Amino acid sequence: MTTVTKTRHILVVDDDPGVRTLLKECFELDDFVVSEAESGSQAIEALATQSIDLVTLDLKLGGENGLEIARRIRSERNVPIVMITGKGDPIDRIVGLELGADDYIAKPFHIREVLARIRAVLRRYEHATEPFTSAAPRDCLKFEGWRLDLGRRELKSETGAVQDLTTAEFNMLVMFVQRPTRVLSRDNIMDILKGHDWSPLDRSIDALIVRLRRKIEQQPDAPRLIKTVRGVGYVFAGDVQKG
Repeated sequence: MTTVTKTRHILVVDDDPGVRTLLKECFELDDFVVSEAESGSQAIEALATQSIDLVTLDLKLGGENGLEIARRIRSERNVPIVMITGKGDPIDRIVGLELGADDYIAKPFHIREVLARIRAVLRRYEHATEPFTSAAPRDCLKFEGWRLDLGRRELKSETGAVQDLTTAEFNMLVMFVQRPTRVLSRDNIMDILKGHDWSPLDRSIDALIVRLRRKIEQQPDAPRLIKTVRGVGYVFAGDVQKG
């Protein structure tokens, strides 16, 4: 598995200079390169002009809405977002994750926990670059207790029970697990699954995802694997491994 390198570049977005300084110093001690932004506009500019590997984002930036900033970042770039915020309302957390945030850490926080979770998010993104699309027919992919056999075209649970999937559901699942953490718009999905008769005017993709969630999610109404990214599309958030 690819390891986190010492040249990763983190953008810290927070309107509190004390928090920015604390995070910057701690990240730099762990050999990360760190840039700072105190507003959403500065964050967008930094992302446009620098090579950023991960963003930490406060939900309260003066009068700005951090959730809206997260939505804009996610719609424009496939960069990891970790929300570090004093807003501990569970609704904020749920909305943040639905918008495509990769993790959510409430203030006050322990810096060692922040570092551990930052590393974990970066590892997931690095792992996502492995060439699953070139997998041999008998390769298997594992995620969250499931085992997807590409050769036999079957999905098994931890107990070995086969989960029935239609052809469309199976192809949709393969598409997602081969592209973990990548945000896919409906147009992306239609392009990838070219063999299907999609109509951009109907909700067939959304309906198919609803059916797939019912079969692989523990709580289909609060999905942890196939997450909705508001205003953009969908992202597969599971930890995918070969085996």
